[in-house]
Order: sequence, then C-alpha cells, then structure tokens
Amino acid sequence: MASFIRQFVRGLSAGMLAVVFMIPQDALAQSHVVSPAELQSAAIASTQGRQQNVETLQRFVSSPAAEKALKSAHLDAQQVKNAVSRLDDQELARLASRANKANADFAAGTLSDRDLIIILVAIAALILIIVAVR
Repeated sequence: MASFIRQFVRGLSAGMLAVVFMIPQDALAQSHVVSPAELQSAAIASTQGRQQNVETLQRFVSSPAAEKALKSAHLDAQQVKNAVSRLDDQELARLASRANKANADFAAGTLSDRDLIIILVAIAALILIIVAVR
C-alpha cells in the first residue's frame, strides 16, 4: 500500500511538472504597469526638457548684458556655460525658470539693467557653487 501511494505521488508530481513546463512563460507573467513605449516616450520627453533648459541657461549667460556682467564680477563666462551641462535635472529646471522669469521681467521693463546683472551674477555663482560641491 505504501509503495502504491509513493508511486501515485511520483506520477502526480511528474504530471504537474509536465503541465507547468508546457505552459508558455508569457502566459504566467504579469502585464507591465508601464509599457516599454511609454517608458521610451517619457525618456525622450525628459531628455528634450533637459536640453531645452540647458539651451535656455546658455542663451541667458551668452547674452551681451550677461557677458558684461560676468566680466565685471570677474567670472569666466565659458566656465559658467560648461558648468550648466553638469547640473542635475531639478537644479537645471529651477535655474532655467528663474532665467526665463528674469528675461520676461526685463523685456516687460520691470527690471533694470542693474537688477538683471545682479540676478545673472547670482545664477552664475549658484551654478559654479553647485558644480564645485559635487
């Protein structure tokens, strides 16, 4: 009787293993929460946003008023431009929004040349400090 039960358990185990290995693995896998296409589009959007922020800051630092302000503060404009690309995404986005706001305020006449120079030097110094701390 014990050998019959042992044989029955062996046969049942073999049958279960055969069934498990016959089922395709894709059928057992859970569907992904985020599809690969969505991940790719999010990565592309993030890269484009970062590139736009880098361009915004470099354009802000490259303006004639900015170069004049940086020279008067004894800061190297090229060093600031190079440091912009080494900022992380959050810092880059925050500084780009400040640069956009400063440009908009200056264009609207809210800021004077002196105010723009102060903001520019502060942003340039902040960029250099952030990069130097890393």
